[in-house]
Amino acid sequence: MPKAKTVPGQTCPAAFQNALDALDVIGRWEWDAATDQVRSDGFVALLFNLVPGEAEEGMPLAAYIDALHAEDRERVLALARRSARDGSTYLTEYRVTSIDGRTRSVLARGRFGHDHIGRPIGGSGILIDITRIRVSEGTFNESEPHLGEAPLDRAADHIIAAQQAIVEMQDPNLKAQADALLLALGRKLAQQEVENRRQRMN
Repeated sequence: MPKAKTVPGQTCPAAFQNALDALDVIGRWEWDAATDQVRSDGFVALLFNLVPGEAEEGMPLAAYIDALHAEDRERVLALARRSARDGSTYLTEYRVTSIDGRTRSVLARGRFGHDHIGRPIGGSGILIDITRIRVSEGTFNESEPHLGEAPLDRAADHIIAAQQAIVEMQDPNLKAQADALLLALGRKLAQQEVENRRQRMN
C-alpha cells in the first residue's frame, strides 16, 4: 500500500476521509500541453495521491497517470488521445490510488482540444468520486458510460469547453465564476449518476 504524501504543516490524510467518502464530492482539473502542467484543486490532488498545494501550482501529467490503476491506464490514455485528436468530450470510469492508500472509483468527464494541425493544446474536466456506489454494488464498470443528450449533459460539455477559453483570457474573477459553475454541474451529475444506477438496479 503506497504511503500518503505529506509535507510539514499539512493536515494528515485521515482528516480528509469524510470528504473523500462523500458521494457528491467532485473536483476539477486543467492541463496545458505546452508546459505539460496539470493544475487541479485539492480534491483531485488527494484522489491522485498528490500534495494539494503542488497540484494547484501545477504538476506534470505523468504524476496523475502514475496514480491510475494499472488495469485501467491504457484504456484511459487511449480515450484521452481520441478526445484530443477529435476535440471531443469524453465520459469514462476508472480507478485511482488515493492519498489514503485506497483504490477509488472515479467518474470523469472532460474534453481535450487540438490546434489546426492536430496537436493537443490542453484539456479540462471534472472528476466525481463514485467509490461508495461501486462498493455498495460490489462491481467496477469497465465499459464506457453513455454520453447523454440531456440538458445537464449538454451544459456540462459546454462549460468544460468554455473553461479552456476562459483560462486563456487570464481573468481571475471570470475563471472563479466558471469554476463555481463547473463544480455545481458536477454535483448535479453526481446526483444523476446515483439515480441512474438506482434505476438500473430496480
